[in-house]
Amino acid sequence: MSSGRALKRLWPHARRWLPWLLAAAVLYLVAQQAREVEWARVWASLRELPLGVVSVSMALALCAHTLFSCYDLIGRRLVRARITRGRTLAVAAIAYAFNLNFGALIGGVGMRLRLYTRAGLSAGTVGQIVTHSFIANWLGWCWVLGTVLLVAPPPLRAPWAPDSGALRALGAVLLLVAVGYHALCAFSERKALRWRGHTLPLASGRVALVQAAMGATVWALMALSLWNLLQGRVPYPTVLGALLLAGVAGALTHVPSGLGVLESVVAAALAGVVPLNEALAAVLAYRAAHYLMPLALALPAYAWSEWRPAARSGGAPRPPLDVPP
Repeated sequence: MSSGRALKRLWPHARRWLPWLLAAAVLYLVAQQAREVEWARVWASLRELPLGVVSVSMALALCAHTLFSCYDLIGRRLVRARITRGRTLAVAAIAYAFNLNFGALIGGVGMRLRLYTRAGLSAGTVGQIVTHSFIANWLGWCWVLGTVLLVAPPPLRAPWAPDSGALRALGAVLLLVAVGYHALCAFSERKALRWRGHTLPLASGRVALVQAAMGATVWALMALSLWNLLQGRVPYPTVLGALLLAGVAGALTHVPSGLGVLESVVAAALAGVVPLNEALAAVLAYRAAHYLMPLALALPAYAWSEWRPAARSGGAPRPPLDVPP
């Protein structure tokens, strides 16, 4: 009993510091790997990428970004938020760009809270929309990565990487999580989930399928973009698995934009198949298309959204609506 009580006392502190310790360990490994990279060769490989290949990846990045923004339309419908579809898409597109580059706390939550409350929504409603967007993204991730790991796990050639057996076991767990969510939505008699005073409208079985399809498509498009930048020299499932693993690694370590994490995972997955300088050049081009380009579009859009309501109302923001779930 005493040990159980001690664990309960220590857990809040461990939960606060463990992600930062993990981030520090990852950054240390990344720094060690970066010292071994011949960056002059990486930049040379980056300059040699054909313009047509880069253009295709930029188009795929815009498609993925637009579809990701549509996640919020599902949340808008489920919580019955009084906001237009167009404004919902605009808020989500801006928030997603900030999320990718500055982390979920600033982009995924903070930016949505700022823009949605300025549109008249209450903080509780914004939280529900954000949660459903989160579910759509990671539900698709569970389906795609679970399938890839179970059928064709990417060969990660690094001392820290798990073997194929561990990856297949992880894939099975992810698929069970996804099936569990669909079963909850399809067969539960509850209309909403409640936890510590918070309420979340539960998606129907059909809406859950839409969430999964959208989330899976976004991840597939992003992997297709990276595969295109590698010019098809690596099997698509390998690129898809590496990108999905890098996504969760970046989320767990809280490293903004997964800087260094994406590069390390992709390099481990492609070791021996593609020269390191060419793999890193492809990842840098991928970052420019999927991270920097959306941010370049989102910054003036955010500035306009901040200026326009104030200009119309003389600087007086509208009070948030109390929208019931």
